[in-house]
Amino acid sequence: MENRTIISYKGVEIDLQAQIILSGLDFEIKAGEFVYLTGKVGSGKTTFLKTVYGEVEIKEGTAHVLGYDMRSLKRKDIPSLRRRLGIVFQDFQLLTDRTVQENLAFVLKATGWKNKADIDNRIREALAQVGMENKGYKMPNELSGGEQQRIVIARAILNKPDIILADEPTGNLDAETGRKIVELLRSICAQGSAIIMTTHNLNLLNEFPGKVYRCEQRRLMPAEPA
Repeated sequence: MENRTIISYKGVEIDLQAQIILSGLDFEIKAGEFVYLTGKVGSGKTTFLKTVYGEVEIKEGTAHVLGYDMRSLKRKDIPSLRRRLGIVFQDFQLLTDRTVQENLAFVLKATGWKNKADIDNRIREALAQVGMENKGYKMPNELSGGEQQRIVIARAILNKPDIILADEPTGNLDAETGRKIVELLRSICAQGSAIIMTTHNLNLLNEFPGKVYRCEQRRLMPAEPA
């Protein structure tokens, strides 16, 4: 079962507003792999991630994510695909008028969880996994940047996703906090979720080696760590 390919793109072209963002794109990730996407701002990393969760359409080539054909994916199937993905945004995107507990409960209810005890148990597990077990009552603005990012990761793992997409998860954090976030993501990866992480911080690639792809000149190519 392990070692199965869960994302496979071949000859993919990604267009946005009549502009080619990436072309001739070949990409593959297997269950439990950790993959970095590097490249300058505007090189297409985030747009690539958006194709994985069905936000940006793929016009050319073949693209499969978790068994879904992304070329023919129907709008009604996007929620069931997204339930198997966790997304970590650089700017957190926490609901600022709700506690941490309420933020996480909102996601579980939105993805079909109904039993309050099950919801509370799952939130407790996820917060413990990211080292935030005593922060459920806090409001987002009472937390540091690093703590908020841990909550965002807890939110991403609530439904035990096959894949986590982490878009510059260390971008707004100091170096030491950023390292701890990557350590946390690596530990989640070791438990079976594949992770695709975009980053500008090439030091992380040396400290936490993984498979590396580089976005440049409208291409996404495998790269050797610097």
